[in-house]
Amino acid sequence: MSSSTTNDITDTGAPIPDPRKESLIEYPSQFPIKVMGVKADGFVHAITQIAERFDPAFDAATVELRDSKAGNYLGVTITVTATSREQLDDLYRALSAHPMVKVVL
Repeated sequence: MSSSTTNDITDTGAPIPDPRKESLIEYPSQFPIKVMGVKADGFVHAITQIAERFDPAFDAATVELRDSKAGNYLGVTITVTATSREQLDDLYRALSAHPMVKVVL
């Protein structure tokens, strides 16, 4: 007996692809991530430290910074070498959990 249920198989008997596992990203690839937070001392350093945990080859020289119109917030674009969906998911979770981060895109 197969572990598949009727929801996993098409009428032709082919498995239905799981959209959560499909990816438009080819690995490895350079993957930019924009992180926004309050403009404060240590914000950029905190973001680059997190990036280095998930991408040992991360180059902090590639970081791009953009102030908000009023100058209260800072957008930090980091570009990491993405090696898997799991790596990116874990990186997004780590960035989002940091207390200085407001938004991760």
